[in-house]
Amino acid sequence: MSRAYNFSAGPATLPEAVLRQAQAEMLEWNGAGASIVEISHRGPEFIQVAREAEADLRTLMSIPDDYAVLFLAGGATVQQALIALNFANPGQAADYVVTGHWGKTAIKQVKPYVDARIVANGEAGGFRDIPPRGAWQLSADAAYVHYTANETIHGVEFRGIPDVDTAPLFADFSSSIAAEPLDVSRFGLIYAGAQKNLGPVGVTVVIVRRDLLERAGQPRADIFTYRSHVQGESMLNTPPTWNWYLAGLVFKWMLAEGGVTEFSRRNARKSAMLYDVIDGSGGFYRNEVAPDARSRMNVPFFLHEPALDATFLKQAAEAGLIALKGHRVLGGMRASIYNAMPEAGVQALVAFMRDFQQRNG
Repeated sequence: MSRAYNFSAGPATLPEAVLRQAQAEMLEWNGAGASIVEISHRGPEFIQVAREAEADLRTLMSIPDDYAVLFLAGGATVQQALIALNFANPGQAADYVVTGHWGKTAIKQVKPYVDARIVANGEAGGFRDIPPRGAWQLSADAAYVHYTANETIHGVEFRGIPDVDTAPLFADFSSSIAAEPLDVSRFGLIYAGAQKNLGPVGVTVVIVRRDLLERAGQPRADIFTYRSHVQGESMLNTPPTWNWYLAGLVFKWMLAEGGVTEFSRRNARKSAMLYDVIDGSGGFYRNEVAPDARSRMNVPFFLHEPALDATFLKQAAEAGLIALKGHRVLGGMRASIYNAMPEAGVQALVAFMRDFQQRNG
């Protein structure tokens, strides 16, 4: 078996050590006589898995006790609708900062429920930068302020937490969670699909300040109520047990590797390597995002001649570098270099890019 370096934006590469452990435990988990995907989610074996996963994530991200942690199905887009149902009154204002495709998606999900106000928007500039905080037009009566910490498609990332003292701060961290230390106490709610930085597709992490769970929100079924999921320890209905278990293995792997602080160092080195080869190519490659807003997780780039795109992708795949095609919204290339992407993978990509330029420049 020869594993390629997988630069997919999501589902994304997982640590090989985690995959090997899951492979070894697939037929029979921990002497239970059955696979982890076959045992009851309400049995003592899986409850222990779930509790360890939560404890490890709390340690990894330094999550305070006054925040609840949920592991839910449905993906981040579902959470975008649920936060309006749970935390805003019908028709109440909610402020949204839009810095890319997923910020726009978040508004689409809540429009039936709230007065979604775009208080800052980077679309006029092609989502190549983050609107300056001083230009944000925040509402005095907003239920919350929402932003997308890292835009997977456009490659724009907030470097730091915006100060919004008018309402609780909610954030989509799907593609940058646990990429660097984060002061969770600055937020009312954080949500993230696991399939980029925390584990496999199919499970979403929600971190919510407990006092916010007392908000009445809007008429909804109990299954759509965060408070009920907290009371049910994320088992109000049958959870995605395999995905939850795999995410737990990723948490343990990250802690063993040195935790979020160590991954922050690695992510800085990896992204610097990639941006250096792009910026030093004399225009053969280009990244159009403002340097201060460049993502460490998703690096979109373009070749000076689009006719070379197909050749680049074909030869990259032959070199063991896969999933580099850019999103259809932008085209070009995109390298997603999440926590599980080893530095050797980025080194291999950088070497290929230099060689490709020499042969085609």
